[in-house]
Amino acid sequence: MFHPADLNNKFPHVGKQLSIALGALLVSGYAHSQSVSMDFSNEYNASSIHAQGDAYFIDKLAELTDGDIDITLHTGGSLGFNSGDHFYGVADGAVEIADTLSGTMSGIDSLFLLSSLPFIVDDVADARRLYDIAKPYYEEVFADNNQVLLYASPWPPSGIWSEDEIASQDDLENLKIRTFDRNGTETFRNVGASPVSLSWADVVPQLATGGIEAVLTSAEAGANASFWEHQNYFAGVQYAIPLNMVHMNRDAFESLTDAQQQAVMDAASQTDQHNWAAVETRTEENYQTLGEHDVTISDPVPDELLTPLKDAANGVVENWLAKTGDAGESILSEFRGTE
Repeated sequence: MFHPADLNNKFPHVGKQLSIALGALLVSGYAHSQSVSMDFSNEYNASSIHAQGDAYFIDKLAELTDGDIDITLHTGGSLGFNSGDHFYGVADGAVEIADTLSGTMSGIDSLFLLSSLPFIVDDVADARRLYDIAKPYYEEVFADNNQVLLYASPWPPSGIWSEDEIASQDDLENLKIRTFDRNGTETFRNVGASPVSLSWADVVPQLATGGIEAVLTSAEAGANASFWEHQNYFAGVQYAIPLNMVHMNRDAFESLTDAQQQAVMDAASQTDQHNWAAVETRTEENYQTLGEHDVTISDPVPDELLTPLKDAANGVVENWLAKTGDAGESILSEFRGTE
């Protein structure tokens, strides 16, 4: 093994040139070492509003870092994770970033059920204000579990997909309906249905085999999964505007340079703005798609359906407040005070 200094002694010109070349290689190698690759898990398909928002984030981050942060988005649960797996998967570093349905994290903290509390918000503006109020609480839970909250990904309003028309409480009696979290299960049980909590990956197979008869979800989700192959009706009950949250492993975040960390947060902020703007027009676009596939849409729905659902929701909100204590009271009090 030789050192450039040895050449300097015998061949000064060559030694000098080699030193310069090696120095350039070291600088180049250092710059290259700052480039990183990460995986991003999303259980919804590539055409979903959430995957589109995640792709927007990746593109913005690539722009801000000149491609130094290379993120691969894995949609449709292709990494083997669904939303229920994401929290601990990201905390443990099994995947660096994930887009997760908030309610699936309720076992970590009941605060994550906030956005799916039934009939709390009236529109997207309400949902965004509620998120802004609650965001510091969410950030604290993620921070306590080795994670960084990047941005929210709101759903269009939830409704009821069904094979037969649902227009009253009688139509809900013993209905085997898929719900997406504890709030929905409790609400529909209170109104006389037979709710079944399922992850998204299990919904279409259960529809196909008759394991469920109806689905609580948005027009968006149903359109992306071609629900018209199994369901004929969509009732736009405006049940909730639940959130997905995109969160990142803190060790992965802190392994980045200061400039890269700032770029991640700047791209996340831009994506947050993009996602809230995108959801504003999504229901109208989804309804057009449903009409093209002969799905009958009921929106607004009859009072005979809406009133009993709202009555059933009251106890759900009270139970959530009991579980979340001062934090829940503080969030809802501030939200209601700004209406």
